[in-house]
Parts: sequence; structure tokens; C-alpha cells
Amino acid sequence: MWRGGRAVSSCLRRFSTAVRRRSEDEGDWLYSSEWWGSASVNGDTVLRSTSGKGNGVVSVVAHPSSRPSRMHWSTMERWLQQRCEEVHPGYGDGGNLRVLGYQWRVLRFNDVTRQSTAKVMAAYRENKPDCVYLMQQPHCLAVPYVKSMVSAGLATIASCNFDIISAVQGKKSMHILCIGHGGGSLPLFLASKIQGAIVHIVEIDPLVISASIRAMGFPAFTLMTQSGDHAVAKPDIINEIMWKGIHERIHLYEADAEKFIINNTNLYDMIFIDAYDGDDIFPHKLWNQDCPFLRALSSRLHPKHGTVVVNLHSDSDILNHDGSVPSVLEQVLPMGKYVSQVCRAYKDVLVGTGSSCEEKGVSGLAYTVAVPWVCNTSLIVCRGFGIDSEYINQDLVINTLISKSLEVEHVMDLPFSCLEYIKRGFILVD
Repeated sequence: MWRGGRAVSSCLRRFSTAVRRRSEDEGDWLYSSEWWGSASVNGDTVLRSTSGKGNGVVSVVAHPSSRPSRMHWSTMERWLQQRCEEVHPGYGDGGNLRVLGYQWRVLRFNDVTRQSTAKVMAAYRENKPDCVYLMQQPHCLAVPYVKSMVSAGLATIASCNFDIISAVQGKKSMHILCIGHGGGSLPLFLASKIQGAIVHIVEIDPLVISASIRAMGFPAFTLMTQSGDHAVAKPDIINEIMWKGIHERIHLYEADAEKFIINNTNLYDMIFIDAYDGDDIFPHKLWNQDCPFLRALSSRLHPKHGTVVVNLHSDSDILNHDGSVPSVLEQVLPMGKYVSQVCRAYKDVLVGTGSSCEEKGVSGLAYTVAVPWVCNTSLIVCRGFGIDSEYINQDLVINTLISKSLEVEHVMDLPFSCLEYIKRGFILVD
């Protein structure tokens, strides 16, 4: 089923001189000790409640952040003051917005699973110091698997002849669906970096949505009603100041992913799937070919360049498919079996021979990459990529991804290297 990557090392040597100078990555793994916590430093719990949607105890834990340092706070304060004058002239006359500090906010399920990590800025008005506003920092991606999803996904869709440059510059629309919300760092990053991005988010648990808005600084105006209208008719002044229109291009829906996809008529350029429950299980209905989800997903994906990115990890199944309890070894090392089944299902339905895709003239490929530092795998399935023959030229795929990853880094001004999240454990799915 799997084919490994021979050409990675030669490609890396070829592009090794093309490294550009980057701004500091505030979400670098170097700072993971700040938000990971330890036996002696567990952070402060700022929200804690029990989910009614199978996620158990949902909590948000705050940890101090060392970046940006206090000497850089004045830069943000000047930006906020400038935004005040742009959005509502005279608003700052009653007291300028001041930075109170920066924190990591970690969303947890059952006090164990770190579901999402976001950097949050707290600000207040001088004349109302007791009123604190939270703003998630949209440029900061902390967890490596999210960077992997972004890097591999965007390099892939750019390789499928999608004009990523025009989308980043806002000259064309890019329709993105995120299944699974967490703290919202992924959709917020995409909307902030891609001016043409219109992002839909589907999250089944209202408590997760509430936690992201109340405790993780996600913009409240993004929340939608069942009828498709904004839950709040108009964003308040603070939202306008902080988000500069980004919040108007994000639509957050409380819905079951399967029902949302089946009842949806939108066509998406990219779909990101990161949907784990309180038991750290990726629901079977989101990858089982006998369930309607995948077939509906196929009809919602753009036929020429549509790209799906799925986050997978080893802590995925408690029981075997026949209901029996797996052996100790299977419980410790289930990744190979599990990931291969998910990859096969997604590839067969979205681009595989024998599926409805063949009748529509859809071609494409699927591959996985291993995420650095954590036990996650990113699955990428795409349509297009210029593959017309039955044999997939692996060298061509890797070379193209590396080249496009450098283009994506440059045009989006990313603080991290996409290449780092593409080169590791690259495997084409047969």
C-alpha cells in the first residue's frame, strides 16, 4: 500500500540555499515548555465545564508567555490606537487600549488531551481597567501538527494549479472548510494570512465553541445560527478594532459534520479535518466508506484542485472493528493499521479508481507525512496535480511540493519553514 520517498535528500540539497530570513516564530516548539505544563507547573484553569456531546470535561488552562516581551507591547498598543481611529474616530479619547499581557491558553478534554493551543493577548481601556478584552493572536501556530496541515495542504493545492498568490492577495476567493474547531487557531490563521479566504467551521459541541470565544479570544461575531445568519447582527467596536475584517470572513457553525456536509451545497477548495472526541477517537463515520459522510464530502470538493487534509494520530481506537479488545501491543502501536485504513478510505472515495471520481474524470493522489516532535500523521488527498498516467512519479511529486512550499512561505510571509513539515516521513498512498 505504501511507497517511500527516495528523492527527498537530493531535493533538500537543491533548495538548501533558498532559505529566507524570517521573523521570530512565537509558536516555535522551543516554547512548548511554556504551554505544555509539568507536574509542578500546571497553569491556571480559567474555564471548566462538562460537555453534553461526548467530550467529557472541557477546560481551558492558562500559562504565561514569554513572547512577545514587554518591550514590544507598545508596538501593539500603537496598532490598536491606529485601528481605533480607523474604525471609530474619537473612540480612544475615553482611554487608549493598553496591553495587559500575553498567555498561552490550552483547551483540554478530560484534563488529559491537549486539544488546542493558542496565544492570547489581553487588553483593557485606560478608563475601564476592569473590562478585559481577549484577542487570539492569529499569526501564531503552536502545535506542530497544525503547522504540518497548513504547510502540506497549501503546498499541495498550489501544486494543483490553484492560484494561491491571488487568493493571498485577496484577488480571488478561496473557500475553506474546517471540520473540528478546538480553540480556532487553524481557521483564524488561514483567514488572517489569506485575504481571499472564506472559512466555514463546523463544530458539534457548543461548549467547545463557547470556550474558544470566552476563554481563548476567538472572535464572537463569527458565530452563526442554524438559519445561516450571524448570531450577533453587528460586531461591536472592539471586534472591529481587533480583527480588521477577518472576523467577517469566518463562519462558525454548531453542527454535526456529517449532517452539515450532506445538507450543504457549497464547493470547497480546501477541507481540513481535525475531529477527535473526549476519548481521543476519530469517529468511524468520518472515514468509514459505508457511511454517507465521505461520499457527500466528495461532492463538496472542487473537482480540479480540491484538497483535503486530515489530522491522524495513534490514540484512535479502543476496540477492534469486531468489538474485541486489542492486545497490549495493538493498544500501544495501533498507528500503522489505523492510518492505512483511513488513507485507503479517503483516497478511494475522493480520487480512487473505481469510485464515482473516475466517471467524472477526476484524478489526483494521496500521501502522508509524519509530524515532527509529536505522534501525529497528516494525510493529504488532492485532485489534480497534473497526474495523467497510472504511475505516479514520486520524484516529480516531491520536487513540486518542495518548490511550491517555498512559494507559499514567501507569499504568505510565514515565520516557519513549510519544508520542515513536508520532508519528514513522506509516503505516497497506493
